Amino acid sequence: MSADRPLRLIAESEDDLPVISAALQDAAGQLGDFVYEPRARRFTIALNRFRWEAAKDRRGERVRAALQVSSVLEASSQRLKQGESDAVVSLLALTFEPGEAPGGVLLLTFSGGGALRLSVECVDVTLADVSAPWAAVRRPDHGEAHP
Repeated sequence: MSADRPLRLIAESEDDLPVISAALQDAAGQLGDFVYEPRARRFTIALNRFRWEAAKDRRGERVRAALQVSSVLEASSQRLKQGESDAVVSLLALTFEPGEAPGGVLLLTFSGGGALRLSVECVDVTLADVSAPWAAVRRPDHGEAHP
C-alpha cells in the first residue's frame, strides 16, 4: 500500500478491525458529523484522520475520512454531548465485543471517556479517505519519543 494513495479499508470480521482502528487512532471530528440512519441500519462518521502511514516528518498530515458501519441494530452513547453538534471528539480505538455470532457490539472509544456503542448484526465496516491530505498542525502525542 502506497502512503500517497487514499486509504480504503473494509472489515468483514473481528480480525479485520485492528487495522481500521490503527488507521483511525487520533482521528478528530465533530459530533454533528455523526449520522445514524436507523431505517437503513447504517451509522456514518466523518473525521479528520491523522495519516500514521504517511507520517514522515514531525507534524505529519491529516485527511478527511468517512467511516461507515452497516447492519447496525441499535446505537447508544456514553459521555458524548448530545445536541452539541460543534463538540469535537478524538477517537482512540475501535473494538468489537462478540455477541450472538456473527453479531456483537462495535465500541468506539473517545478521549475524555466518551464511547459510542453500535449493536451490529455482523461486522460490516468501511473506511475511506475522501479528501486530499493537508499538513497537520501537530502530531498526536502519546508520551513516546519521536525521532
